[in-house]
Amino acid sequence: MPLFGDAGTIVLTAGFVATACAVLGVLLVLRGISLLGDAVSHSILPGIIAVFLITGSRAPIVVILGAAMIAVACVLAIEWLQSTGLVRSDAAIGLVFPALFALGVLGVHRYTADVHIDLDSTIYGEIAFVPFRVLDIAGVDVAGGLIVAVVVALVDVVVVALLWKEFKATGFDPGFAQVAGFAPRWIARLLLVLVSITAVMAFESVGAILVIALLIVPAATARLVTERLLAMVMLAIAIGWLAAIGGYLGAVSTDSSIAGAMGVVATVAFVVALAVSPRHGLIARARRRRPRRGASRDMGTTGAGPVGG
Repeated sequence: MPLFGDAGTIVLTAGFVATACAVLGVLLVLRGISLLGDAVSHSILPGIIAVFLITGSRAPIVVILGAAMIAVACVLAIEWLQSTGLVRSDAAIGLVFPALFALGVLGVHRYTADVHIDLDSTIYGEIAFVPFRVLDIAGVDVAGGLIVAVVVALVDVVVVALLWKEFKATGFDPGFAQVAGFAPRWIARLLLVLVSITAVMAFESVGAILVIALLIVPAATARLVTERLLAMVMLAIAIGWLAAIGGYLGAVSTDSSIAGAMGVVATVAFVVALAVSPRHGLIARARRRRPRRGASRDMGTTGAGPVGG
């Protein structure tokens, strides 16, 4: 049995994956390129296959290098299509990443079906298996997936902290960032490489679908609640941990998919924020509109009266 027990290992792994995804997800949401994170997460599949075919290895460092190369190629292809002026940004994303993902699917079926690189393990994942893949560290069994999640979360947090001003400037005001010499294009590319690394490292543990959910949903939820970047990041991390803990408890009580339950809890948190957010929520908007409608009716009533001579 791993150090933290089966339940603790699953929750901690999901929580640290959620931390890594939340830190990057907020930056993607601020830039309005959440779908680009989805694209990178899917398009790295052919990179994983290509590295395996060339080296015969699934070692994490080798896989990350291959996936990062494909991620950069994906971003460059999308930027090139946009620069032609013939294709809008959303269409460029929709053209590039399905092509790369389809290439990866063909590679999986043709070359790696017998080496545990299959669509079920990469797309859906199975976080319940994390406690069974342990490493012996100083005589203590620790789940490999948990170690990887902790390392990736630390790398993402440290990189974003070191380049906090650059990420903040390019996220809120790319024009000012360009004038200030922050090189927004390269900062954006670094962000997407971090997304690709995070997605690759989390594939085997939680699968691409949960990675995408944790990358976008907590960040979008936090964006509804606060305008301050640091508060946004912290809130997104908290929502990710809520999804990890609540999703696990819900899955155990209903005997359902753990990853699916975590995604549902994150979505429920977004729906709640969408309804009750004090500034952007639907209820707050409805309250702000109500006095205006009442004032309009009063003005209409006053204007309809007779004019005295």
